[in-house]
Amino acid sequence: MRKTKTFTIYNKDWKSKLLNWASKFPCVCYLDSNGYYNDSPYKNYECLVGVSQSQSSINIHQSSIQKDWAFGFMTYDLKNEIEKLSSNNLDNISMPLTHFFNPDFVFELNDLQVIIHYPYETNEESINHLFNEINSTIIENNHHPTKPIIQQRVSREDYISTIEKIRQHIALGDIYEMNYCMEFFAEDFVCNPYQIYSKLNEISPTPFSCFYKLNDKYLLCASPERFLMKKGNKIISQPIKGTNRRDLKDNNNDDQLKLQLFNDPKERSENVMIVDLVRNDLSRSAKKGSVKVEELFGIYSFKQVHQMISTVSSEVKDDIDFNDLIKTTFPMGSMTGAPKIRAMELIENYEKTKRGLYSGSVGYISPDNNFDFNVVIRSILYNASNKYLSFMVGSAITFDSVPEKEYEECLLKAKAIIEVLGGK
Repeated sequence: MRKTKTFTIYNKDWKSKLLNWASKFPCVCYLDSNGYYNDSPYKNYECLVGVSQSQSSINIHQSSIQKDWAFGFMTYDLKNEIEKLSSNNLDNISMPLTHFFNPDFVFELNDLQVIIHYPYETNEESINHLFNEINSTIIENNHHPTKPIIQQRVSREDYISTIEKIRQHIALGDIYEMNYCMEFFAEDFVCNPYQIYSKLNEISPTPFSCFYKLNDKYLLCASPERFLMKKGNKIISQPIKGTNRRDLKDNNNDDQLKLQLFNDPKERSENVMIVDLVRNDLSRSAKKGSVKVEELFGIYSFKQVHQMISTVSSEVKDDIDFNDLIKTTFPMGSMTGAPKIRAMELIENYEKTKRGLYSGSVGYISPDNNFDFNVVIRSILYNASNKYLSFMVGSAITFDSVPEKEYEECLLKAKAIIEVLGGK
């Protein structure tokens, strides 16, 4: 059981102080919505944080029975336990397949207050001390001077050749669409992951941003995409397919870029394919006739880009639990393609690196068995023990894809992360 205590926050830097303080724990999940969707019925928290001194992973079935908070992740390769698939590609980050933990403390931030959820046996004086300790934390702003030498796993020639092969599969009817990714990496790189995440979140604030620490392994995530949310008996998925740049210097042109994205036939085609896939996935656990497309081709603006986001919902059957939902929906269609299983087989065949936590999901389960999980994209993975840093970029490939343009799109996505790292 847990008790709660609410504190008023007077310092605008309190989130940064909390992250700095939390990052010293061996196990941390820091989820930041960055103020997005404040007027949305699907907004939960401004910021939600769980920390633990233990790195042990719990059984999610047990967590549900205990009616406690659980934070955790599922890597993309969980697919191998859900379907008859395998992954034998290179993996230098070595995250476990899944990891969930019951936190020692949970911090729930909204507006100008923080609610601390703490163990029943902990006295109130200790919680007052904890709050004051965070309040007095000095934020570390000095970014590490070391600049990583970023290498590219796939050459331009190999990338273009691979896209042509994928287009042949589409022409033959094997698949309709496939998400193809490639890795960028740095070896022998020493950094402060907390500071890199802080810079990433400052440059690219997103509604599903996340800092996850599991001892020596880190996820630094600036995701705009929700994978799956449960609120009561309602399930919500919000796949993203469709991106256009922003023009923050010219409002009229910025509006035109939004309209251009909304009317782009290729982006609409990609989006509706994934919406159909999500509808099919949700229908496997839904009450009959409850699957709905609440919004199709919604255009949402973030600091860096405009995105095309659709919202699909359903009412879940009474006998369905968290694990059942994951088995019928994971991995998310926006990161695989359609049909999903054949697309995942081809992904393993053509990609050079194991995706690991990239294309996976991070989130929380609340004591009342509601949950919210993101899609791990636009993210940096780091293993401090072997000093290996990795990030992946990709795009959705259809028959109409132009290989050279897809390659340039990947380089553009990589450039944004390289700038955050101060790399070369």
